[in-house]
Amino acid sequence: MHQIIAMGGGGFSMEPENPALDHYVIRQTSVERPQVCFLAQASGEARDYILNFYKAFNALDCRPSFLSLFQPHTRDIEDFLLAQHVIYVGGGNTKSMLALWREWRLDQILRRALENGVVLAGLSAGAICWFEAGTTDSLPGALTRLDCLGYLAGSCSPHYDGEAQRRPTFQRMVAAGEIMPGVAFDDGAAGHYIDGQLHAVISSRPQAKGYRVERAGDAAHESVLETRYLLG
Repeated sequence: MHQIIAMGGGGFSMEPENPALDHYVIRQTSVERPQVCFLAQASGEARDYILNFYKAFNALDCRPSFLSLFQPHTRDIEDFLLAQHVIYVGGGNTKSMLALWREWRLDQILRRALENGVVLAGLSAGAICWFEAGTTDSLPGALTRLDCLGYLAGSCSPHYDGEAQRRPTFQRMVAAGEIMPGVAFDDGAAGHYIDGQLHAVISSRPQAKGYRVERAGDAAHESVLETRYLLG
């Protein structure tokens, strides 16, 4: 199976006391003590972010690791990533992250990992990066469209309920044809894709939802996706 889990927000960095989404991610491997590699390029490989990742995933009985692109620990990045069970991508500046990934060929390597059964997951930048396009705050000022990797069809907006401009900006862009129709996820909600299709929407918060946003004439139509609360 080709599996991608895109979180609007949440996980260890936003909900350190609530591991529901991260636990869901590792369960999809069906492996005891899975190998989970963290990619933190969107945050500039922030030290505290990486330490918090190790703390969280050690507590989940995983074998965590981190791949730096500023000080790589191996020449054979492809073999290292293809040996993982999960590749988990953190939040931050998506535009800078994708530029760095393309320079290091991670745009190609991560696709091979997906095709080889590695679960790809992440939040915010680590969610929209898998789609054709997403809305991003990578540049100061208003949210903008960003072309992404295209592993998943359509567009994506994270933090749909967590940041005031996310919902109206995404709807305006879809309505104007500035971005293709797609999905949006609240903080604490995630879409689980299997073989390119949305398999489930799950959440770590009772009110967190996923949404489909489509163009209807000159307007955007938003519909709530069935969402399963993991702790309910």
